[in-house]
Amino acid sequence: MALGVSALAVPQIRFLHLLQAFIYVAVVILARRNNVFALGAGFTIAVVWNCLEIFVAHLMQAGAVMFWSFLRTGHVEHLETMMVPVGGIGHFVLIIACLALFNQTTDNRKWWKFLAGSVLVLGYFAVIVAIARPR
Repeated sequence: MALGVSALAVPQIRFLHLLQAFIYVAVVILARRNNVFALGAGFTIAVVWNCLEIFVAHLMQAGAVMFWSFLRTGHVEHLETMMVPVGGIGHFVLIIACLALFNQTTDNRKWWKFLAGSVLVLGYFAVIVAIARPR
């Protein structure tokens, strides 16, 4: 939801958000099949994205401030920034879900698969940012 609203609000990031959405679609489909690679990918993309938004860009905090401002004034200034906390909450849910499913997995090589999924999603994310980020 947050990716879609942000893509509507800022046309320059639509392609990037479309490519990023593929990550979440793949994680959901594959995790439902108990794929440990998907659990690693989902956990990692959620942790990395939340860390970037909380500790580097501070957009999670800015979005929360803008949301409270919207509640007080009824005026929306930057809808895409208001969506960052929504995405962050979704990522916290994804982190918990991936860890819960991972703990239920009986695969003997689950740590290697989890790590491989992490590396693959970080590689994919780096590529899509390099080719689709706004200039």
